Amino acid sequence: MKKRTGSPWIPAPDYGVLLPQFTVNLIVRNIEAALRFYTRVLLAEVHYSDPDFAALRILGIELMLHADHAYEHSPWFESLGAGKPRGLGVEMRLFGMDPDGATERARAENALFVDVATRGHGWREAMVRDPDGYIWAVGIASNPQPISGPPVASSGSSPSI
Repeated sequence: MKKRTGSPWIPAPDYGVLLPQFTVNLIVRNIEAALRFYTRVLLAEVHYSDPDFAALRILGIELMLHADHAYEHSPWFESLGAGKPRGLGVEMRLFGMDPDGATERARAENALFVDVATRGHGWREAMVRDPDGYIWAVGIASNPQPISGPPVASSGSSPSI
């Protein structure tokens, strides 16, 4: 059941067409607690939030949060209430964020999952966990010098939110 009173910041169909080809929507227990993590640890910019929904941007990446209660008609609503950590098996990665700063901020929020280390895939990174158990690897290149290899494809741009 929606808890928002009043009108949203933008009608849902209008917001939907502004999103990039790929975006993430995380289902969270409490929007306010999740926002505290995302703004303090991952330095998210909040476009909008209410008790049901939040729209954020982290390092240019659009992210949505929906409260559990917004999914009351979903087949997995009952599982959401089980209290288990979410996102097991999913690791979201933010390239371009200072891992030392993220670690410091995560420690202050009791959200550090794995301390800063240089990993075999070429990142110096830390892993942080949001209040619902979603894991974010944040870091920078351990060797910032360009290497030769196939170019990374880009799909073009999407409208600004």
